[in-house]
Amino acid sequence: CQVIVHDVNELTEKLFPIVEAMQKHFSAGSGTYYSDSIFFLSVAMHHIMPKEITQIIQVDLDLKYKTNVRDLFDEFDNFPEGAVIGIAREMQPVYRHTFWQYRRENPHTKVGEPPPDGLPGFNSGVLLLNLEAMRQSKLYNQLLEPTMVQKLTEKYHFKGHLGDQDFFTMVGMEHPELFHVLDCTWNRQLCTWWRDHGYSDVFDQYFQCEGEVKIYHGNCNTPIPED
Repeated sequence: CQVIVHDVNELTEKLFPIVEAMQKHFSAGSGTYYSDSIFFLSVAMHHIMPKEITQIIQVDLDLKYKTNVRDLFDEFDNFPEGAVIGIAREMQPVYRHTFWQYRRENPHTKVGEPPPDGLPGFNSGVLLLNLEAMRQSKLYNQLLEPTMVQKLTEKYHFKGHLGDQDFFTMVGMEHPELFHVLDCTWNRQLCTWWRDHGYSDVFDQYFQCEGEVKIYHGNCNTPIPED
């Protein structure tokens, strides 16, 4: 087993020019936790990692594994043609909230609606990055350009604060074909913040997850069930 340690400052230095434009749209504000460009690492990982690395799994620290993470690597084989990233849906109505203006102007949209037919957005706690596909996708790399980011944020009236997750969510509204949607059991989020903040009536439509959980995600400091 080979372990390679990367210097955070070096990575941030490489990242900053690539993600600077999107930080103003998807950060909580200057000097805050998510405004650091390292929280956009996944977005440009294909530019940062050596060319010989073709696939990578990026995960949050607040996870508990109920199965071998090697099984997650098998999901790369399920990517449809054109997909570059594997990611699970967001399990709270956070993007129902964030896209409120777009939803008001487009009352029949799927944007922000719950699964299975809606587009609830993504949660970046578990990410499968097909670096080779990301490098080769003309569409994906066009979407990283500041003018495209600006165009989409204006179209969707989008202002977020969750870093890479916001970028993937917004891009997924426009180009869902870039993503392989992981089953909720690969990123079973436990946070229920939005249930108590105005969305109790629809919360369970987003939060439900059938099947045996493979990875628990204790987001917003939620305790993870003991075995």
